[in-house]
Amino acid sequence: MRLILLGPPGSGKGTQAQLLCRDHRLEHIGTGDLLRVAMRDHTPVGEQARPYVERGDLVPDEVVNALVAERLCQPDRPRCFVMDGYPRRLAQAEAFGAVLREQALPLTAVVLLAVTDEAIIGRLTGRWSCPKAGCMATYHTEHKPPRADGVCDRCGTPLIQRKDDKPETVLNRLKVYHEDTDKLIPYYREQGLLREVPGQGEIEAVYRDIERVLNIQAG
Repeated sequence: MRLILLGPPGSGKGTQAQLLCRDHRLEHIGTGDLLRVAMRDHTPVGEQARPYVERGDLVPDEVVNALVAERLCQPDRPRCFVMDGYPRRLAQAEAFGAVLREQALPLTAVVLLAVTDEAIIGRLTGRWSCPKAGCMATYHTEHKPPRADGVCDRCGTPLIQRKDDKPETVLNRLKVYHEDTDKLIPYYREQGLLREVPGQGEIEAVYRDIERVLNIQAG
């Protein structure tokens, strides 16, 4: 089984990918992990990516595509996997498709976790965390509020909100998602690969829906 998970930031792709790997013997492939390994091992693609990563810039599509191709062309390449966070854009999807055809690794399905923008904004902007080393407890203003407003239950440290979870950052991330990744929905639907699952609700309930649309059962 070879899968792509699509969905807006905060839709739970990483969590669902981990569950699929746990139960169905898939390899979780994320470009962030691939980048770290390629840079650590000083591969040609890793060295191409290094200056962008060190400057904090986005790594260009051609480098990300080469990174994924490098992994899937190795002798120990995974034959069963779930892609999390890639492809993000149409050009990436086309390049990925070419690699899969070359390696005779056709996709099984593309699972879209459908979550409204309003739900994503509430989910992400409500997250707060303890910055104290050794604690790092996490909270949510709606689902898991601290007993005292703005203070960690465990150690009494004032809570902070990550930059990625600030309202203006979340709105921008959603804007980029709709501009780039929305185009993949009709692209994969036309290929008969798209499976849509409501991404709101309990994690295990969403996971059961994914297994249902893929017609698979937990191992």
